[in-house]
Amino acid sequence: MKTSEIRQRWLDYFGERGHTVVPSASLVSEDPTVMFTIAGMVPFIPYLTGLIPAPYPRATSVQKCIRTNDIEEVGKTPRHGTFFQMTGNFSFGDYFKEGAIGYAWELLTSAESSGGYGFDEKDLWVTVYKDDDEAIALWKRIAGLPDERIQRLDKDTNYWSTGHPGPAGPSSEIFFDRGPAYGADGGPATDDDRYVEIWNLVFMQYAIENVTSKTNFDIVGELPSKNIDTGLGLERVAFLKQGVENMYEIDQVRPVLDRASELSGRRYGAVHDDDVRMRVIADHVRSSLMLMSDGVTPSNEGRGYILRRLLRRSVRAMRLLGVDGPSFPELFTVSRDAMSASYPEVSQNFDRISQAAYGEEDTFLHTLESGTSILDLAVDSSKKAGKDVLAGDTAFLLHDTYGFPIDLTLEIADEAGLTVDRDAFDSLMSQQKQRAKADAKSKKSHVADLSVYSAFRAHGETQFLGYTEMTAESRVLGLIVDGVSVTSASQGQTAEVILAETTLYAESGGQDADKGTIVGNGYELEVLDVQKPVKGLISHTVKVKRGVVSVDAGATTVVDAGYRRGARQAHSGTHVIHAALRQILGPNAHQSGSYNKAGYLRLDFSWNQALSRETLTEIEEISNNAIRDNLEVVTRELPLDEAKSLGAMALFGEKYGDVVRVVDIGGPWSRELCAGTHVSTSAEIGMINLVNESSVGSTNRRVESLVGLEAFDDLTAERAIVRELTSSLKTPREQLPSRISDLVTSLKQAEKKIKEYESRAQAQRVPELLASAQTVGSIRVVAEALNDVATADDVRTLVTTTRDRLGSEPSVVALAANVKGRPVIIVATNQAARSAGVHAGQIIRTAAGVLGGGGGGKDDIAQGGGQDVTAIPAALASVVDAVKA
Repeated sequence: MKTSEIRQRWLDYFGERGHTVVPSASLVSEDPTVMFTIAGMVPFIPYLTGLIPAPYPRATSVQKCIRTNDIEEVGKTPRHGTFFQMTGNFSFGDYFKEGAIGYAWELLTSAESSGGYGFDEKDLWVTVYKDDDEAIALWKRIAGLPDERIQRLDKDTNYWSTGHPGPAGPSSEIFFDRGPAYGADGGPATDDDRYVEIWNLVFMQYAIENVTSKTNFDIVGELPSKNIDTGLGLERVAFLKQGVENMYEIDQVRPVLDRASELSGRRYGAVHDDDVRMRVIADHVRSSLMLMSDGVTPSNEGRGYILRRLLRRSVRAMRLLGVDGPSFPELFTVSRDAMSASYPEVSQNFDRISQAAYGEEDTFLHTLESGTSILDLAVDSSKKAGKDVLAGDTAFLLHDTYGFPIDLTLEIADEAGLTVDRDAFDSLMSQQKQRAKADAKSKKSHVADLSVYSAFRAHGETQFLGYTEMTAESRVLGLIVDGVSVTSASQGQTAEVILAETTLYAESGGQDADKGTIVGNGYELEVLDVQKPVKGLISHTVKVKRGVVSVDAGATTVVDAGYRRGARQAHSGTHVIHAALRQILGPNAHQSGSYNKAGYLRLDFSWNQALSRETLTEIEEISNNAIRDNLEVVTRELPLDEAKSLGAMALFGEKYGDVVRVVDIGGPWSRELCAGTHVSTSAEIGMINLVNESSVGSTNRRVESLVGLEAFDDLTAERAIVRELTSSLKTPREQLPSRISDLVTSLKQAEKKIKEYESRAQAQRVPELLASAQTVGSIRVVAEALNDVATADDVRTLVTTTRDRLGSEPSVVALAANVKGRPVIIVATNQAARSAGVHAGQIIRTAAGVLGGGGGGKDDIAQGGGQDVTAIPAALASVVDAVKA
C-alpha cells in the first residue's frame, strides 16, 4: 500500500464520518515561539485550548511536520525522521473516548478491500494512563482486547498537557507487534523496537493548575467541553504495510536512498556506516524539498539555518560516501517524483526549489574546498610541532565560521595520522548551544500568554473596515495592561485595546501597521502598533494621551491619512516591482519576503546572483512606466481555487483561507493574493526609486526602493549634490564621471608616492634600531618604542626588516608604538633564536599582558595590544626579561 494511498484512505474514512477535511498547514509555524509545525495537532491548538471557537465540531487532516531536535539520530533508528506526516482526527466538544477508540479500531482492523488498513487484531497492543479505567473498559468492549494486551503506564508517557495551566488529559497509544525477530516479549512497556507506536489518542478532559513539570501538576476539575486529539504516524504505518524495515525504505523515501547508492557505488545493506549515511541523505533531501516548497530558503539564522544544515549534512554524507561533486540535481529530482502524488505543489514549484538547492550545494562545495585548505595548514602545523592531536578550537573554528562539518575534520585528521581534541570541541559546541538556548528563552519570555485573548476572541472576529473607510465607530471589548486583562487604563499608561471594528491596519503581509488615533468620550489614545495576536483578532497598542478609557466605552478609530497614503503607495509599489522583476528575470524570480511602510519598501526574491546596474535600471524603468500608464488597481474576494486558476500568485509562507483577496494591477500583468491596502490606480504610487540591491543568502537577493514623495526627495538631494560638484569642480554635469575618475586616478598616484616616501623614511630608521641592540645572554635583542608610526603594518615592516638585518646569530626584535591611541607591540625572532628556545608567541603574551590586553601569533612573529599606552616601556622591559629567562 503506497504512502499516498494510506494518506487518502485516512481522509476518506473520516470525511465520510462527518469530519471536515482540513488541508495541511504550512511547515512554517504561525506560533512565534516555534519555527516549524512540529505535530499534527499544532494548527488546531487554538480550538483545543478554547482560545478560538472551533469553526466545526469535528475535523481531520494529514499534517506536514518537521522536527530537528533529534537530528543526530536520523538514520540510526527505524523511526527518526526530520520530515514526517501526522494524520489526525479531532473532536471539539463532539464525540469523546468511545467515538475515538471506535474509529481507531475500525480503521486499523477493517479489510483493505473495504477502505481500512487491514491490520491483524492479534498484532495490536494498547497502552493507557494507569488510572484511566474508563478507557480500559472501552478497549475491552469495542476492540475485545484481552487484559494482557492492555498496559497501564504513568504520566511521563500517557498523559498530555501543554506544560502550562489549562486543558490536559490521559492518552492511549496503539502499538504494532513486529514479532520475536525484532525483540523480547513484554509489550510496549519494554520500550523495545519490536513494538512500534502507530496511533496516539489524547482524551482532553481535565483542567490543570500549579504545573511545575510534565508529570507534576494539580487536576482541578473536568473541562466543560471535552476534546479529542488523535494522531497516526503515516511513515510508520507505511513501513509496516509495505513490509520494509524502517521509514527510510518506504516508497516516498527509498528512491532517494537508491539514487545515492548508485551515485556512490556503495551497496545499501553492505556496511552499517554507509547505510546510515544513505538514510540521512534520503531523509534530509526530502525534508529540504518540503521546507523549500513551503517557502523556506537557506540562510544563517532561524528556519533558513535549519534548512541549510539539512542540505549541508546531505552534501557531507555524499562526500563521506565518496561523491565529491554535485549530486542534488539527481537526488532532488527523484524526491520530487516520489512526493508529487501526495503534494503536487513540489512539482509546480520545482524550478524555484531546485535553483535554491543547487545553488546551496555549489556554495557549500566551495566552502568544503576552502575549509579543507585551512584544515590542511592546521594539520601541517600540528605535525611540524610534533603534536598528534589537532586542537579542538581549530575544529570548532572550521565548524562555526566556515560551516565545515566535524565529521570531515575527523576524517581528514585521521588520514594524516592525527586525532582531534573532541573534549575541547564538544565543550565549545556546548557553550554555543547554551548561548543559543539562553537567547531563545529570552525571546520566548517576551511572548505574551495568548490565553488572555481567548475571552475577547469568543465575541467573534474583529471587523476590519479600513479598505473603504478611514474612520469607524466601535466599542471597547477589552483592555490589556502588562499582559493582564483590566477594566480601564488612564493617562500615561500603555495598553492594548480590543475593538469590535477598526479601520486601522494590523501589520501583516509585509505591510507595517497603520498610525492613527482612537478617541472617545473623555479620552484620546495614540496608536503605537496594531497586531493580530491570534487569528481573527486585532489588538491596538496605544498610549493614553488624555483621560481614562474603559471597557464597553464607545470608540472611534481614526487612520493617519498621510501615513496610510504612503503605505498604500509602498505596498502597491512592491507588487509593481515584483511584476517587473519577473518580466526581466523570468518566473523563477519569485518573491520570498517583503516589508513596506510609508515611503519605503524592500522586496526579497529567489535569485542566486547580483543584478547588474543595467538590469536594475531596466526594472526601475518598467516600474515607472507602469506608474505612468495609470494602470487600474482592482481588488476582488474569490474562492482560493478560483483565484489560483486565474493565475494569482500565492506568496510562500503566507497563510490563506478558503476565500482570498486578489489584487490586480493592470489586469493579469500583476495578479497576487494580498490582504494589504492599495492605491486605486498605479499613478498614485508616484515614483519608484531603487536605492539598493544586496544578497540575503546564497539563493536570495533583496531590492530596496523609496516610493512616492520620499523617492522624489532622494532624487532632489542627489541633484543638489551634483550641482555642488559641478560648481566645485567647474565641470559640466555630463563630464562629471570622467572628471571624478581622473581625480581618483591622480589621488591614487599621490597616495602611492606618499607611501613610497614613508617606506624610505621608515627604512632610514633601521640603522638606528640596529645600533640599539643589546646582548642578553647569547641573544641580541632590540626592544624600542617608536614615534610617529601610523599603522600596525608600519611597525611590522620595521620589525621584520630589522630582524633580517641582524644576520644569522640569535636575535629578537620587539617594537612598540602608540597607534591611534592604543598600544601595539610586535615581536619577531629568527631561526637561531627559536632553536635556542625563544619564541615570539610566548613572549608576546607576557608583553601584551603588561599593556592590559592580549596577543598571539606564531613562533617567528606575533602581535599584541592593550589599553595603556603609558605601559609601553614596561612591556618592552618584559621582553628583555623573557629573553633572560
